[in-house]
Amino acid sequence: CFAMPNQVNRRKLIKQVITGSAALAAGVSLPSPLLAATEKSSSADLSLKGNINHSVCYWCYGNMSLEQLCLEVKKIGFGAIDLLKPSEWPIVKKHGLHCSMCYTAGETSLTKGWNDKANHAWLIKDYLEAIPLVAEAGYTNLICFAGNRNGIDDETGLQNCVTGLKQIMPLAEKLGVTIQIELFNSRIDHKDYMGDKSAWGIELCKRLGSPNFKILFDIYHMQIDEGDIIRSIQDNHQYFGHYHTAGVPGRHEIDERQELNYPAIMRAIVATGYKGYVAQEFMPADKDAIASLKTAIKICDV
Repeated sequence: CFAMPNQVNRRKLIKQVITGSAALAAGVSLPSPLLAATEKSSSADLSLKGNINHSVCYWCYGNMSLEQLCLEVKKIGFGAIDLLKPSEWPIVKKHGLHCSMCYTAGETSLTKGWNDKANHAWLIKDYLEAIPLVAEAGYTNLICFAGNRNGIDDETGLQNCVTGLKQIMPLAEKLGVTIQIELFNSRIDHKDYMGDKSAWGIELCKRLGSPNFKILFDIYHMQIDEGDIIRSIQDNHQYFGHYHTAGVPGRHEIDERQELNYPAIMRAIVATGYKGYVAQEFMPADKDAIASLKTAIKICDV
């Protein structure tokens, strides 16, 4: 994750497309070549293998309404959007899409997290309210953050996280919701963030001892702070409940212009038996953002 969810500028669709299905609904018979073209245009753009469950993070498409992104996602041929607030869930539901990673409805802060006891009161309240909402909506993943160090050492931060998270984990377990802590790099994007190494997150998982607490393993962030991505996945996949992508350096497209070998990484993920989601979280640098997303899905569909 790169930034907190912001109120996205929503633009209206200014083109209305007259489709073959609309013509059929009006009782107009179409010549067979035109009907064939209509059916082709309404089907998914990509033929996906089904080994990876694909998703995309909404915040990366800030110049596009969620409604429009839903339409593009369905056209490409996958079924989920990541990092949505409860107020946004009805939109994806309307389009038959899944929210693969949820935010709480309350304050979302990347810098004020579970590592500081001063934040526990409002965090516990937010998560005890959000967990039932997530479960009722039919979703299973709810994101959380360690927060910045602000002078707190890593061991104290771990202990504080355990103390706070233990107040919400019984409800998460009861309702089948997995709390996922995202790890960030602290070298480039999130200075002073505590959860900046996979070993720290894994230790937190071990101390909590809950099957409903996992790590959101952001490949981009962990490449910057520690590298050795495939080995981390092979050795520690039991602690990883979700994956994010982006190109290194720059956090842009995941093609040959950056250093990570995403097909190899995806094959390593598939080999672990992982059945969750891999969400594209790169910031499109090319002019056609949807073309970039389509390419990324093809790269990761192993």
